[in-house]
Amino acid sequence: MELSVGKYQPPFEYNSEGVVRIGGTRVTLETVINAFKNGSTCEEIVYQFPVLQLADVYSTISYYLNNQEIVESYLYERQLVAEKIEQDIRSHFDIRGIRERLSNRRKERK
Repeated sequence: MELSVGKYQPPFEYNSEGVVRIGGTRVTLETVINAFKNGSTCEEIVYQFPVLQLADVYSTISYYLNNQEIVESYLYERQLVAEKIEQDIRSHFDIRGIRERLSNRRKERK
C-alpha cells in the first residue's frame, strides 16, 4: 500500500473581514495559536473549545510550525486592526468615569 503525498489544505475559512476561522467554527486562528503559544496541547485546545475537531487543531498547529513567518505576519496585521478598532471606539465613547456611573446607578436601585 502506497500513501499518496499531496498538498493538504489547512481547515481555514476566511470571513469578509479577512479573519481566519478554524474548521467551519467561529474559533479564530489567533485563538488557537495563542493557546498553543501559551503551552496548551492540541487536546487541551479542543477541551477549551469543544466545537473544534482534534484533527483540525493538529493541522492548524502543523501549518503554523511550517509557516511561522506567514502566520506571525497575519497575527501582527490582526493586532494592528484590533488596536485601530479600540482607538476608534475610545474616540467615539467617553469611558472615563464609567465605573463610577455604574456604581451610582446600582446604589440608586437599592
